[in-house]
Amino acid sequence: MRVPGGRNDDHAAAFARAIVDQRFAVRGGELVVEDVAIGELVRAYGTPLFVYSARSIDMACQRVRSCLPTSMRFLYSVKANPTLAIVRRLLASCDGLEVASAGELALALAAGCEPGRIVFAGPGKTDAELRLAVDTGIAELHVESIGEVDRLGRIAEESARSVAVCIRVNPAASAQGGSMRMGGRPTAFGVDETQLPDAVAAIGRQRRLDLAGLHVYAGTQILDADVLLSQCRHALDLARRLTDISGVNLRVLNFGGGWGVPLFAGDRPLDLDRLGAGLLAIVDEMRSDAMLTNLCPMIEPGRYLVAESGIYVTRVVDVKTSYGVAFAVLDGGMHHHLAASGNLGQAIKRNLPLVVLNRLDAPVAGTYEIVGPLCTPLDTLGRRVSLPHIAPGDLIGVLQSGAYARSASPLGFLSHPAPPEVLVEGATHRLVRRRGAVADLERDQIF
Repeated sequence: MRVPGGRNDDHAAAFARAIVDQRFAVRGGELVVEDVAIGELVRAYGTPLFVYSARSIDMACQRVRSCLPTSMRFLYSVKANPTLAIVRRLLASCDGLEVASAGELALALAAGCEPGRIVFAGPGKTDAELRLAVDTGIAELHVESIGEVDRLGRIAEESARSVAVCIRVNPAASAQGGSMRMGGRPTAFGVDETQLPDAVAAIGRQRRLDLAGLHVYAGTQILDADVLLSQCRHALDLARRLTDISGVNLRVLNFGGGWGVPLFAGDRPLDLDRLGAGLLAIVDEMRSDAMLTNLCPMIEPGRYLVAESGIYVTRVVDVKTSYGVAFAVLDGGMHHHLAASGNLGQAIKRNLPLVVLNRLDAPVAGTYEIVGPLCTPLDTLGRRVSLPHIAPGDLIGVLQSGAYARSASPLGFLSHPAPPEVLVEGATHRLVRRRGAVADLERDQIF
């Protein structure tokens, strides 16, 4: 077995432990989610599974609300975690939902969200999706190309309905930042800011389309408040430009999202005090412009609201040594949590925080490769992870797993069952998504 690998390993172990101490509790060396021990959850629901803390979600919403100017609304981007129970809980705290597919629109409605609190963004909306959104009467459709404007105009005419639209803008490179760039270069997302006049003209040709505002989204997982504020200032400049071009008093300025949470050793939390002060200054500047006084500012901090609430819980099936390297083989892996394997956008594999959930008070004994059960070397959740001694039956947890985890993963790969999801609230816990069948032949396949 490898011995601990030095300062980087020590930093990663300390980072994981700090998350445990900040978000959870430890009792007898075992992780406790709110008032429920992880062992109780495993006995009730098995492994692998996802566990979410309702308290963590509520606290994240409170932090966002307290940092924003009073006039600024915040939406939850359903793509971050589309579990119905979580969406319902967030509806009680946020001002609405942002969806990006017909499926997410149906889920938002099933969660009890009024159509007037829903906005629909995303490239590649089909005619069927546009028609559904129009007929449902959602608050806004965010158009991402001139071709989409033309299709939406035709559908609005056929439905005899007026439709509020925002132009999603692909901002200039100077407004970029974050771990995954969503604009500032050739991209499927939004209308290039140089094409704003063409987009305005296209909307003006459509009798039933009402230009409501602007949507700018430049990147994701941003931990630097100054980067976010720079993007917001650029969005405000674009709103002025759009007003000049169109002559319309806009009603909506959607600053997008991108708020990050610490995922790796060395990450620092987003400075909400600095961000809040900067947003207040931007809103004050907006209110001082006679053409922008009617603008409703909004943001979509999807990941920030849910990421820290979740843990992916797996069980060690086997421990083996290969050419002097210790491997802990789990009953879950990248088919449930693609991001933890680094195969969801990482150029270089970095480990999400990993802990032995039932040995939190044990000292580090060595470094392990933490791997799943799939027939591919890509199924590696952790490389050279400093952990206590591991034995079959131990529980390994991937922290910060409440966003872009289960729903962003190839659940069908190798036909393993899809993991259940459990929501913990105080001393109670409940199943909010059942374990999926190994292969649902009768429902999905034709004989």
